[in-house]
Amino acid sequence: MKIISVIVPIFNAGPYLGKCIESLINQPYTDLQIILVNDGSTDDSLSIAEQYAQQDSRIEVYSQSNQGQSAARNVGLQHARGHWISFVDADDYIDPDYYSYLTQEIGQLDCVQIGYRRVTAQGKILIKKLPKHFHQFTSPCMRLYRRELFEKHHLSFPSGMIYEDVIFSIDFWGCNPSYKMLPYTGYNYLANTHSTTAIRNLVAKEVLFATLREKRQQAKHWKHKLLITYTIIRLKFHFKRYD
Repeated sequence: MKIISVIVPIFNAGPYLGKCIESLINQPYTDLQIILVNDGSTDDSLSIAEQYAQQDSRIEVYSQSNQGQSAARNVGLQHARGHWISFVDADDYIDPDYYSYLTQEIGQLDCVQIGYRRVTAQGKILIKKLPKHFHQFTSPCMRLYRRELFEKHHLSFPSGMIYEDVIFSIDFWGCNPSYKMLPYTGYNYLANTHSTTAIRNLVAKEVLFATLREKRQQAKHWKHKLLITYTIIRLKFHFKRYD
């Protein structure tokens, strides 16, 4: 089996972290490098991560002052040595067949894209959602990536942003990756109202749209420009709907 580097950014995820880690270490696909990056948590998250690391040699724990999810993911990328890269948020968890299924499907592709379930803390499924097209979801978590893509195109996450996933995905799509969409919803996304993605922040949105407009200006190919325009329009409708 080829190694999958699983990157988990952690900030004050104590109530959920154990379930997340358990879903990783109990995978039948065992060739994992599990990278837990504590981003200055003030709860017991670091202690929980270290306890699991003592029990499982595949787990590596890194800790830094609070710099945001982007910086934590970038630390994970610096330490990743797997053939593939996966991102899982600390308050989410994955199905038991997650990596067995994804690795069977990726072949020589750069990426596979799946859907997700939105769940409560009690495990109740609120929605199941599959992407209608490859560019619909901006979260990096519902994908398995070939690590060579990150190295070739120097991909990383922009620091200091709440909606950094969007900018990362724009850069990722701009690499014209080979991909496959899968009819699978094995990623369980917790409906956590205290997460950074649940925080409505006007300044953060202004920064996001300004960055997207700058990316559109810099884009060299008309297809990439069109994709960024589509993303801007879609996000404006999204924010208008939920604000």
